[in-house]
Amino acid sequence: MKVAAEHAGVARKTEELCQVLLELPNFTELRQKVEAFMNDELAKFNYQALSERGHLLQEKQNMGAPITDEEIAQYEALRDTFMKSTVSTSFVEAQKEIGRLQDMVNQYFHKTFELGRVPKAEDFECCDSSCGCH
Repeated sequence: MKVAAEHAGVARKTEELCQVLLELPNFTELRQKVEAFMNDELAKFNYQALSERGHLLQEKQNMGAPITDEEIAQYEALRDTFMKSTVSTSFVEAQKEIGRLQDMVNQYFHKTFELGRVPKAEDFECCDSSCGCH
């Protein structure tokens, strides 16, 4: 019970963060794009086929096996088919924006533990490629 009480503040602030996300001007649009994709069986099928082919090629590359021109052409054909759909391209755009939001939250979370305080904007500035912001 002590752990739950200790984390109640975190839960409350997390709920506040979620409310801020809900209030973003593009939140409804992002949700609609994701929902449209989830309701489009062909788009999901094409995404699954593209994803599976990409994973297969990645595994071959990791094992040092050669990837043929035919395999590359098949992957590109799957990608082209997927990207011809407005629903699919809108989904990809929404996923990118959602990912940027998640990355920002995660950066603040990690920086808080790193610094032992709430980070400021200048804590995310860097002067070279070694800081991880590039």
